[in-house]
Amino acid sequence: MKRINNFLIFTVLLLAFVSCNNKKTEISDLDKLRNSNNTKTYPAVQMDSAQAINYITKQKVQELLDLSTLYLSGNKNTEIDTLIYSQMQSYFHKPDSLTFKNLFHELDSLKVKTVKVNNLEVYKDIYNQDTLDFAKFSVEYFDNKNKTLGTFEKNAQYILVSTPNTKKEFKFFFLNFYSNPLLKKDSISVGVTR
Repeated sequence: MKRINNFLIFTVLLLAFVSCNNKKTEISDLDKLRNSNNTKTYPAVQMDSAQAINYITKQKVQELLDLSTLYLSGNKNTEIDTLIYSQMQSYFHKPDSLTFKNLFHELDSLKVKTVKVNNLEVYKDIYNQDTLDFAKFSVEYFDNKNKTLGTFEKNAQYILVSTPNTKKEFKFFFLNFYSNPLLKKDSISVGVTR
């Protein structure tokens, strides 16, 4: 019996010693976070300017359409509706009373509840020696039962305005949304996002 007790005590002490040694070599999660940097754990995605413009344009188009459907689903006279409308206006360089006319009319007439943007292509048109930036995209409309109402080809004209403090930062604004391009000739394709 004495041998069994000594063996059990020896085994417990050995296990305690081994487990203490394992804890010393293991780095805690807090130390891993403290000593890590973003380049090793979160690699940055490298995009050229055309890819960045495509990505930003698709994101802005989707956000504006989502806000539009949200605004149209409300009463249009509450404080939250006013806030949504002012947020939508912030996407435009110089919004006026006709800015959303075509968009609201189409979404209302089809009773659209959600929208998905597909196949966005950014291109440039030359009009009277000016280079204009356009986005051509298809939108798929869905009703309140998430049933597709169809896919439509649309256009939007946008502008990138440099910020006053830096030369590398730009603000994105729409000039026209759901507009027809002025000219089809002299178009230069910049990129395609799918």
